[in-house]
Amino acid sequence: MKKLYLYLLASALLSIVVLGWLIDTFNQQAFSPDDNFMWQRNITGGFIKQLERQPAKQRASFANTISQEFSLDVSYKDGQSLALPSELKNEMFTPQGLLLEDEIGFYLLKSSENLMPDYVELRLTKPEQEQNSDVLLTLLFYSGVCTFMWFILSPLAKRLNVLTSKAKQFAAGDFSARIESNHFTYIKDVELTFNGMASKIEKLMAENKLMASSLSHDIRTPVACMRFALDAAIDEPDNKKVNEILLRMEKDLDQMEDMLKSYLSFATLEQKSHLLNFETTQASHYLHDVSLQIQPKLQKAELSLLTELNAKFEITADLHWLARAITNLLSNACDFATKHIQISSYYDSQYTYIEIEDDGPGIAPENWHKVFSPFFQEENHRNRAGKSYGLGLAIVSKVVDWHHGKVSVSQSESLGGAKFTIQLPKRPN
Repeated sequence: MKKLYLYLLASALLSIVVLGWLIDTFNQQAFSPDDNFMWQRNITGGFIKQLERQPAKQRASFANTISQEFSLDVSYKDGQSLALPSELKNEMFTPQGLLLEDEIGFYLLKSSENLMPDYVELRLTKPEQEQNSDVLLTLLFYSGVCTFMWFILSPLAKRLNVLTSKAKQFAAGDFSARIESNHFTYIKDVELTFNGMASKIEKLMAENKLMASSLSHDIRTPVACMRFALDAAIDEPDNKKVNEILLRMEKDLDQMEDMLKSYLSFATLEQKSHLLNFETTQASHYLHDVSLQIQPKLQKAELSLLTELNAKFEITADLHWLARAITNLLSNACDFATKHIQISSYYDSQYTYIEIEDDGPGIAPENWHKVFSPFFQEENHRNRAGKSYGLGLAIVSKVVDWHHGKVSVSQSESLGGAKFTIQLPKRPN
């Protein structure tokens, strides 16, 4: 919005300065008083010649007589009382005379060597055209300012109409509505914020829809098993077998409870995005401590963890949630690795990279763009890890997105399995 404020201020100042200068120039050229009083100057020059022929004591009365007979506001003045600089007084002896202006209009002062120091004053009425020019120029000035501001603000009005249209389109249910970027806009920040908000809402709506359908689908199996077991338990006369059926039902209930906990945890994950606490720490020590959290699972699966964390650099992130994302990737690697898992880190001028690789079956290239979607599991990987609902990698994607980074999957060149790469900016926004 700073750009908008600067444009408005600059356009207002520029329009006032430019229009004021243009109107002032036009006024001086179009309504020059020197051009409007040419005949009055000539008359005054002739009048002075007549006064020169009169005795000094009769010049004032002669001027009054001429004023009455010719209906001219002319008078003979004593030059001793005239308080003007010598430069202006000298102009009275020129053919043009000295033209002065006051609130009423103009008055012309002329003299000659024979009349010195006295002079003749002729009161002049301001031309009607010039009297009306003040109102006209005022109207032109404000009209010019309005036109100039309209020229500046019309792009803003157009972009606001686009924003309003897209907002109505989005409110009507079209969650794909976005504002196309335009370099000639004053509200780029507002447009980018709207697009970001729309993308988040669209993603949340898609995740909620997917979660509802996945939950309704996945919960059918344990519910059906419990229904079948309950009917069997009711009809079974042997108490020992009834107890076995009840134990199976308890396992189904545990599975449903774990499933609901996972789904609810993922559903409330977005509410924690604004609670991030960014800290800076030494990367190799931090990643080493995080990798220790999965040592029990590594030992149980008889896997070895290879590390390449010798690079000494700092990492800035919410250390709790980043650790959650890394442990999810390491735990996922433990589920599919056969012997080895590797974690490494490096950096460049802008980003920090964390890579986790395994020697498992890997992920098919056609599914690389799907693995971070909630509830997605490759068919040949289902039930491999036991209690898995396809949310681990989706949580990783969310956490990395909170840090304005990227996470991707590819094939490991050294181990042959899956390779996950977290890319984080050195300075989070």
